[in-house]
Amino acid sequence: MRLRNHGLSIFFGALFVLALIGQSVAGLFEYNAEQAAHGASSVTWGQFVTSSEFVVDVAENWQSEYLQFFLFIFATIWLVQKGSPESKKPGDEGLGSDKEQLVRKHARPDSPLWAKVTDWRHTLFSNSLLVVMGAIFLLAWTAQAVAGLVVFNAEQLEHGQSLITLGEYIVSADFWNRTLQNWQSEFLAVGSMIALSIYLRQRGSPESKPVGAPHGESALSAE
Repeated sequence: MRLRNHGLSIFFGALFVLALIGQSVAGLFEYNAEQAAHGASSVTWGQFVTSSEFVVDVAENWQSEYLQFFLFIFATIWLVQKGSPESKKPGDEGLGSDKEQLVRKHARPDSPLWAKVTDWRHTLFSNSLLVVMGAIFLLAWTAQAVAGLVVFNAEQLEHGQSLITLGEYIVSADFWNRTLQNWQSEFLAVGSMIALSIYLRQRGSPESKPVGAPHGESALSAE
């Protein structure tokens, strides 16, 4: 029963681990093929997954995913899309009242402790999801920049060109090509989910309105 209660987390956690392992194995074969083509020695799996070549590919995907969720969570506080289950209904924009949020004097006995207090802990807990999502995005983006610089400079040396600094790399076309090719796909996916869920349904999913709900009604406004 305990596993069943956490099935969604376990399912996606397992998919994540399997996909990451698969990426590392496929990436190792590709990297070693390139090494062989250039007359260089091959590397082991352990060497590859700790290399900048692997880290930059992983980090550039992670940072875009967490940026997507950070912006989506923030935007849904203040912006609405009529008819989308991903949005509050028009007129409900904003942070909500203490009563609606079950905080301070309106907290229930089983509410988290930091929802009941009125000091800095309340402010931090009230924004903790955005804080953590934003922090992970910045850490992953930094990792992408550092690992990407190492990979870029290795290619520069290979071609007999001069090395560049981290500051120069961050404003380079290589860095922003890696960054924006991920950002645009994440923004497209979120926008599509918001728009398509107005008119399309998936019975049984909380990401969809009830099948018989009118197109113009959001999931939160449905009784």
